[in-house]
Amino acid sequence: MVTKYGRKASGARLRKFKKKKLFERKGKPREVILGKTKKRRLRTRGGNSKIVLLAANLVNVHNKKDKKTKKVKILNVLEVPSNRFLARRNVLVKGAIIETELGKARITNRPSQESTVQAILIE
Repeated sequence: MVTKYGRKASGARLRKFKKKKLFERKGKPREVILGKTKKRRLRTRGGNSKIVLLAANLVNVHNKKDKKTKKVKILNVLEVPSNRFLARRNVLVKGAIIETELGKARITNRPSQESTVQAILIE
């Protein structure tokens, strides 16, 4: 039997069991875009705080060959395997392939959860 949204099979209205509590609610979505570095401090559970990134133009690139890490500028977001539309909007996410001054690199951390962007150089 086909049912309408919010109704039981009998036609009775479905009601929500309860409201969400503060700890059950979703946080605001944060998309780290390519641009002048911008950070924000958030209050987290237990009164702690964490610094999150809103925009970034620098990345710590690790080169596996010489085992050195360098801080370089991000020139462009080339592709995002999880979502091709994020690359068009220059959004930095984990797994994104970016163009840097040293060459192509893959982002290895989650910039929206941390205050830096880390990447590994791709040969």
